Amino acid sequence: MDLRKIKKLIDLLEESNLAELEIKEGEEVVRLSRVPKGTAAMAPAPVAAPAPVAAAPVAAAPAEPATPAAKALPDGHLVKAPMVGTFYASSTPGAAAFVKIGQQVKAGETLGIIEAMKMFNQIEADVAGTVQAILVENGQPVEFDEPMFVIA
Repeated sequence: MDLRKIKKLIDLLEESNLAELEIKEGEEVVRLSRVPKGTAAMAPAPVAAPAPVAAAPVAAAPAEPATPAAKALPDGHLVKAPMVGTFYASSTPGAAAFVKIGQQVKAGETLGIIEAMKMFNQIEADVAGTVQAILVENGQPVEFDEPMFVIA
């Protein structure tokens, strides 16, 4: 589907009262949805829900480094998920990860991939620096705007 058509669909969604729009054109499917302003506060609830479910001490340990990473924001740049999907640290299951903690990256360098609707979207560094933290695990679902990397 043409990018211009997708942009027109986004405009149509924004101008209407629709919460979701799905268009099928042959084998291609485009699905757009938005969260109404009143329900935006509910978005963090699903993110918080998995933590109580996995109440094992192992699950609690990764949650604690995320807090210092958020506090370290002035010392580093936070790369957030641009979409909802599944994060992958490498291009194929057997391949090495795109980046590791302590690795130098350039702006535009691939940090990982998010799979959304069978489309693989590269997540690129928007600043140059050193990867200070990787806040998501390979194969983990990510939410929109969820912190993924800290680069300083």
